[in-house]
Amino acid sequence: MIVAGTTDLSIAETPIPGLLVLTLPVHHDDRGWFKESWQREKMVALGLPDFGPVQHNMSFNARRGATRGIHTEPWDKFVSVATGRVFAAWVDLREGASFGATFSLELGPETAVYVPRGVGNSYQALEDHTLYSYLVNDHWRPGRSYPALHLADESAAIDWPIPLDTDEVEISAKDRDNPRLADVTPIPLVPARRPLILGSGGQLGRALAAAFPEATTLTRTELDLTDPAALEAVSWAEYDVVLNAAAYTAVDRAEREGRRAWAVNASAPAALTRIADRYGLTLVHYSTDYVFDGADPSDGRHSAGYSEDDPLCPLGVYGQAKAAGDLAVRATTRHYVLRASWGVGAGENFVRTMRSYAERGISPRVVDDQVGRLTFTDELARATRHLLDTRAPYGIYNVTNGGAPTSWAQIARRVFELLGRDADDVIPVTTEQYGADKELAPRPLYSVLALDKLTATGFTPTDADAALVAYLRSAEASATP
Repeated sequence: MIVAGTTDLSIAETPIPGLLVLTLPVHHDDRGWFKESWQREKMVALGLPDFGPVQHNMSFNARRGATRGIHTEPWDKFVSVATGRVFAAWVDLREGASFGATFSLELGPETAVYVPRGVGNSYQALEDHTLYSYLVNDHWRPGRSYPALHLADESAAIDWPIPLDTDEVEISAKDRDNPRLADVTPIPLVPARRPLILGSGGQLGRALAAAFPEATTLTRTELDLTDPAALEAVSWAEYDVVLNAAAYTAVDRAEREGRRAWAVNASAPAALTRIADRYGLTLVHYSTDYVFDGADPSDGRHSAGYSEDDPLCPLGVYGQAKAAGDLAVRATTRHYVLRASWGVGAGENFVRTMRSYAERGISPRVVDDQVGRLTFTDELARATRHLLDTRAPYGIYNVTNGGAPTSWAQIARRVFELLGRDADDVIPVTTEQYGADKELAPRPLYSVLALDKLTATGFTPTDADAALVAYLRSAEASATP
């Protein structure tokens, strides 16, 4: 099956699962030709695995007939020809129904092949001075041995254009001693790389675990992100996406425990960024409206909400540490920073507290001059899944529920109303009045985040009031906070 692509670039599947043939545009003129032998963005968009090459190797073949293989190293390859032509052949040595399957074709400048690990790779130079090129996603290390197959194996029955028993063919002594297929132990299938959720015990982490049932989960007690030794002990190569839901969220306590807040919210994301670069991971990091100062929107700058490109201007230690974490994560190529506000999920949160007050006959004082939108954790998890599944452009995205912005007091009144209490039992106060005689961190008064960039990807946010009604009907909101 051919996968549709740009004008000339295309990808075709082969009888060997995962082995892909790419047709490359080659531009000729009187001087010779030019091609993009590796173009990650275009090729990944067509379906090539984003395999993260770390080493580029060249194999020069002085004479026609040079024959190499059949080698099966523990890494993925992207093979092509820089000069000359080769006859290339592959044999699937992975365990399973396709064990022993073969595929071959002639490679010139116009063709490249993606070879998944576990598939034996070989070729024969068809011209003098042939230069064979290949990218790999792990570093070659001396002293390691890899499975191989005899070039003349009868089961594979590769139809070499230059017969292997002629004087024109040159094969290394090592390759002449490779075993036949009957003596090869099938290579265990490499488990598919899967997502890893960090901070899975929190409200967001639990929602992500529900949205990504295939993911591995690690709680704060299972992995301390501030411990370099613990980070090094993780088998990062098993994962393709890291969802970092771990965070220090005690806004007021952060003013007194700044060191801890910075360690979790800034230094840990920086460490994950370095790991993501090393292993070719996509890093998803969750941020907050507290990276902004909540300036009065009456000047028109933020009347539709803060955009992803607005300059960071946090007020307190919590916001400052989160802003630093945002900047750190943006340094890695494959990243999503999802900024949310006013989170609600399966744990202690504002809505559950208001429900408890309503049920116990308490009339709370609630601030009425802080404006924003609720973000339910299942909505944030749904947006995460959407961005990853649709391969949305990497970058920062604001993610909240939809609908008109409201104040905390308006939300509290709505909770009371839905539970049969008089909405007037909620007493609206200013932030200044609420904070009198309390040691509170500064809070942004305006926390509305613009959602235009997110909706442009095809995501439709669930209305916050509809989500609130559904949440109050759920068991999550019923537990005592």
